[in-house]
Amino acid sequence: MARAGEHREERRERDLDSRFRALVDENQDAAIRTARRLLGGDASAEDVAQEAFLRAFRGLRRFREEASLRTWFFRILVREVQRHKRWQVVRRVWKTDSLSDAELPSRQAPRGDVGLRRRIGTALEALPVRQREAFVLVHLEQFTTKEAADILGVSLGTAKTHVHRATHALRAHLGDLRPTEPKESGEST
Repeated sequence: MARAGEHREERRERDLDSRFRALVDENQDAAIRTARRLLGGDASAEDVAQEAFLRAFRGLRRFREEASLRTWFFRILVREVQRHKRWQVVRRVWKTDSLSDAELPSRQAPRGDVGLRRRIGTALEALPVRQREAFVLVHLEQFTTKEAADILGVSLGTAKTHVHRATHALRAHLGDLRPTEPKESGEST
């Protein structure tokens, strides 16, 4: 009987390993993009995403299947972003002048309208952390509000509130970007 239990556990581990490989293949770009958005365009987003994948792999045996593997991973990613931000503060405090500008990591240049991207990034950065996280997960990464709630470890109602407040704050901050209504041909100027 013990032998059957060992075989079941081995099958579960092989299944989890293959599902995890698929998770990495399917979500690597989304993980980096999410980390970059949550970090405000920080060039270390790839490192943060990689560390999140590593932490997830190390914790894979403890995965209880209470959520989807993807939702479980993105919860780890959000926590890793938070950990990285805390360490950034510590690094700033202890930063020495010994690094030259050439040794400092540079931000990756955004594509498209740089001014617009900067304004949107600034507006996102101005949001409280939980609102920003919920907004990015739901509106930019296409998670459902329920999945975002699971990722953030909050109730569905709290996640909806964060998304709602973030949306209103962004509309207020970026309201002047709304397209103007075209004038009808018979109107005079």
